[in-house]
Amino acid sequence: MPAMPRVRKEPSEIRQPEGAKQVLLAAPRGYCAGVDRAVIAVERALEHYGEPVYVRKEIVHNRHVVETLTERGAIFVDSANDVPEGKRVVFSAHGVSPEVHAKAAARNLETIDATCPLVTKVHREAIRFAKEGYLIVLVGHEGHEEVEGTMGEAPDDIVLVQNPDEARAVDLGDPEKLIWISQTTLSVDETMETVDILRERYPQLQDPPSDDICYATQNRQVAVKKIAPQADLVIVVGSANSSNSVRLVEVALEAGAKAAHRVDFAREVDEEWFHGVATVGVTSGASVPEILVQGVLKLLAEYGYTDVEEVQTATEDLMFSLPRELRKDLKAAGHKTSNKKDGADREHDLR
Repeated sequence: MPAMPRVRKEPSEIRQPEGAKQVLLAAPRGYCAGVDRAVIAVERALEHYGEPVYVRKEIVHNRHVVETLTERGAIFVDSANDVPEGKRVVFSAHGVSPEVHAKAAARNLETIDATCPLVTKVHREAIRFAKEGYLIVLVGHEGHEEVEGTMGEAPDDIVLVQNPDEARAVDLGDPEKLIWISQTTLSVDETMETVDILRERYPQLQDPPSDDICYATQNRQVAVKKIAPQADLVIVVGSANSSNSVRLVEVALEAGAKAAHRVDFAREVDEEWFHGVATVGVTSGASVPEILVQGVLKLLAEYGYTDVEEVQTATEDLMFSLPRELRKDLKAAGHKTSNKKDGADREHDLR
């Protein structure tokens, strides 16, 4: 039998704080340019080529996005080997290794590479540094698709270090040329703590020529740091496998929030969290459509949190063009190749 829906407590059953209640809504939040591009790529591919369109791994790490695109005809697979020979497959925003590209070519797959350009930049750095004779330290999380793709570019020249503890223990020998790069979705603070420990042990460690942490990851962390000290509770909207969403919870707590929780949907918010809470901070990870944030705000309003103040710490206007393969086919068919909708900036509801 299906599980019975949870019965929520009435607002009157929640212990009310003294004084006014408010919501501090972080901005920027939600979709970054790379996620926007990848999701639109799958949507446009479905429109242009028809169903099905195969997608290797999750196009972005968000349950709602994956479920909605599945309903529209996308088929998500774990490996290029799961795609019927000769069919079309989209590579996710997190990037893939040369080995994956080779497997796709061997199966005569038509590929659309929706790798975020910022991830591609890290891949190119790895290739260049390896050719120049560097031992490369990649700061990132084992098993994350982005890390697997980056390490695949130079597997014999990259050592993965996940955190400060591993930085204290790793044995890198005595390389003459040593440089670090990082997964784009990490916490800036934790990454630099790891790098600082490595540099204490290996003074020859060099910095990459530019910061690898994604601008959107940094902006969302800065925004949550702004609201966290004033918040009794911070709610982060994002999926459990979204590295940047998980980090936002940690950043909120480190910045002074009294409590912080991650949810995929408003229905996962526990009203018990509201006891004695006057100020709720709300933000979302870089792969989260705004409709999910609005769902949380609607729920909060039902419990008396109707005063919403948006706290803006940066303005984002970056937009990436659609993947080259998709643009080529759209242009040949006489269709628009922009990732704008009806001439206006695209904002996904994914209803």
